[in-house]
Amino acid sequence: MGTATSPSFDTETLRRGIEGQTPETLLSLYADDAELRVVNRNTQPSHPKVLHGRNEIADMLLDVYSRDMTHKLEGCVIQGDRAAYSESCEYADGVRVLSESMITLRDGKISRQILIEAWDE
Repeated sequence: MGTATSPSFDTETLRRGIEGQTPETLLSLYADDAELRVVNRNTQPSHPKVLHGRNEIADMLLDVYSRDMTHKLEGCVIQGDRAAYSESCEYADGVRVLSESMITLRDGKISRQILIEAWDE
């Protein structure tokens, strides 16, 4: 009798989506009912921005990846049904953004994500 395994998270798709600035590729990594919480200078930890489902997440990804900036996946670690990754970004005017994500996986897809961003001020 074999053992069942869960699909693994596709880090190469994550890298291609982030560095290729293709929101459609990134969106393919999310479960239909995914939840994304964003904490940054505008949405503090006590009142994070919460997006529910692929449609709301798609709107955010389309906005972010349409901007005149570069994105780089700095690293990704996966352990069981959890993963974490770092992304560095730079706008054309030199402003830098660093984001850290902690994600929960279900069947190889992102089901929950907490994204924390820090910007140059």
